[in-house]
Amino acid sequence: MSPFRASAPITDSWEHFELTRADGVATVTFARPDKINALTFDVYADLRDLLIELPHRGDTRVLVLRGQGRGFCSGGDVNEIIGATLKMAPDDLLAFTRMTGEVVKAMRECPVPVIAGVHGIAAGAGAVLALAADFRVVARSARFAFLFTRVGLSGADMGAAYLLPRVVGLGHATKLLMLGDTVPAPDADRYGLVSELVEDDELDASVAALAARLSDGPAFGYAQTKALLSRELDMDLSGAIELEAMTQALLMKSEDYAEFHAAFTHKRDPRWKGR
Repeated sequence: MSPFRASAPITDSWEHFELTRADGVATVTFARPDKINALTFDVYADLRDLLIELPHRGDTRVLVLRGQGRGFCSGGDVNEIIGATLKMAPDDLLAFTRMTGEVVKAMRECPVPVIAGVHGIAAGAGAVLALAADFRVVARSARFAFLFTRVGLSGADMGAAYLLPRVVGLGHATKLLMLGDTVPAPDADRYGLVSELVEDDELDASVAALAARLSDGPAFGYAQTKALLSRELDMDLSGAIELEAMTQALLMKSEDYAEFHAAFTHKRDPRWKGR
């Protein structure tokens, strides 16, 4: 985690979603269950700012995204976003669409592992938020819908056309983004979109177990693995090998690397420090 915060204070509370912290796990819960957690301008902005701030905190090793009520997230609010954008000037529209992309960029660049625990529907921007997470733990009855073309927009939104082919392949991504159909969780699992498919009544426990495993693990190693997975998407093999060599040399000077050796020597479990 970065020690260089300077004068900017850490945010104590967030108004547009619920945030809890326990044992190194921060959980963001989208809390508009009456609208299946539809996103507003303010939710986007708070999520962007939280993701940027997380690396400066010393209390968060994992971020979990969840939704209250019947579903994970139904996407942008029809009235508060879609209706509002019809009246906005072009420069304001561009500022908004850039902000939504900044959320995804921040998710991918945040060194903290991100888990999306998906139940019910993950539609539109909600589907992209799940896509941008590092892990998607999905209830069997859940559904995904990249439905941007269904509202007359491009299926390529918030980085979906960049990320989705890299997760599920170009063929599946073309089908999902072009047609915007609702895809049941078992099909999404078959495509490769799901990290772990669980029974509905096992979702909470499965998310918690994965979050605990990540929180108790070598955070520095996880952060560098996430960074290289993103950086190497568009690199050639030679550049990727060199970047990995430099990264491994750096981590070989870390406290966690030395801790593994000490734990192995003394026949005990490592006590990871994240540095």
